[in-house]
Amino acid sequence: MSTLTSTYSTDSHDGYFSNLGRATRAFLGALLASKPYVQAAAASEEPRYTRPSKHDIALLNSEAARYEQLMPNLASELRFLASRG
Repeated sequence: MSTLTSTYSTDSHDGYFSNLGRATRAFLGALLASKPYVQAAAASEEPRYTRPSKHDIALLNSEAARYEQLMPNLASELRFLASRG
């Protein structure tokens, strides 16, 4: 007479719920991980706004004059951009 033995264990690490638990912990760890605050270093590298030079303003005004007859709306926008500088 032969007997069949089972090595089923409830502590198995290969089960569905243990895989789901590991995946959930990894997801939450990645979701809640904090990144280092480096905004101050990035801000010191380049200024946020630089005023346009007089050459740039003159260029926009000359382009506006060139398009005045064809597209008056575009000319108006170019003059507005030049006046903001």
